[in-house]
Amino acid sequence: MTGVIASIIDGLLVGAVYGLAAMGLTLIWGVMNVINLTHGAMIVFGMFALYFLTSALGLPPYGAVPVTIVLGFVIGVVVYWIAVHRVIGRPHLMSLLSTFSMNMVLIGLGTALLSTSPYNVPVAVPSVTWEGYTFTGTHIMAAILAFVIAGLLYLLLYRTRIGKAIRAVAENREAAELNGIPTTQVLSLAFGLGAALAGVSGTLIATLFPFTVLSGGAYELKSFVVTVLGGLGNPAGALIGGLALGLIEGLATPFMPVSWTPIIEFLLFIAVLVLFPRGIFAFSRS
Repeated sequence: MTGVIASIIDGLLVGAVYGLAAMGLTLIWGVMNVINLTHGAMIVFGMFALYFLTSALGLPPYGAVPVTIVLGFVIGVVVYWIAVHRVIGRPHLMSLLSTFSMNMVLIGLGTALLSTSPYNVPVAVPSVTWEGYTFTGTHIMAAILAFVIAGLLYLLLYRTRIGKAIRAVAENREAAELNGIPTTQVLSLAFGLGAALAGVSGTLIATLFPFTVLSGGAYELKSFVVTVLGGLGNPAGALIGGLALGLIEGLATPFMPVSWTPIIEFLLFIAVLVLFPRGIFAFSRS
C-alpha cells in the first residue's frame, strides 16, 4: 500500500509539470481560438535550451528557467506573426494546418541540426526518503517551480493591466478594440506567453527525463488530454487536469506495464469529450 501511495505522489509531482505545459496550450485557445500545433516544438525548444545553456554557457540548470521563459516568449511572438496572425478568426482548420506546418518546419530544422539522438542534462538535487521510498529531488523541484510559475501567471492575468487586456480580448475582441485596447499586440503577447509556458515546461521535463528532438509529440498529446480535462481556455483547470493525469499515471504504474498508460489516458480523453465536452473542471470559469 505504501508503494502505491509513493507512486501516486510521484505521479502528482510530474502531473504539475504536465499542467504547466497545458496552461500554455489552453491560454492560446482561450484568447484567440487557435489550436496551436507548434506546442510540441516549443516544449522541445525548452529541453534543448536547458541543454545548451548548461553545457555551453555553464548556467545552473534551474538558472536556465528564466532565460528559457524570455527566449520562449520571443520565439512565440515570431511564430505568431509568421503562422497565426493572418488566420485568426478564420475556420479552425486553417490555424490548425498553419501551426502544424510551422511545427514540422521547426522539428525538421531541429532534426537536421541535432539529429534524433537522445540527450540528457545531469541535475543534482537531494532526494527525500519516506517509508523506505525515495522521491527524487528533481521531481520535487520541478513541481515547486511549476506551481510558482502558475502562480505568477495568475498574478499577471488578474493583477496587471496587461492581464486585464488579455482577458478583455479573450472575452470580446471587438468590444476591447472599441475601448482602445490594441488587440493585435495583445494577441501576439498572449501567444508569446503560451509559447513561453510550453518552453519552460520542456525545461522542467528535461531535468526529469532524457529527450530527443522528437520528444515534444508525446508531451503535446498529454497537453491536449489535460486541456480537455480542465476545459478549453481554462488555465486553472489545466493545472488541475495535469495533476489528475499525473494521479492516473501514478495509480496505473504499480499495476500494469507502462506501455498501457497512453491507452488509459486516451480512453479518458474520449470519455471526457463525450460526457463532459466543456471539461471536467470547466465550472471553475464561472
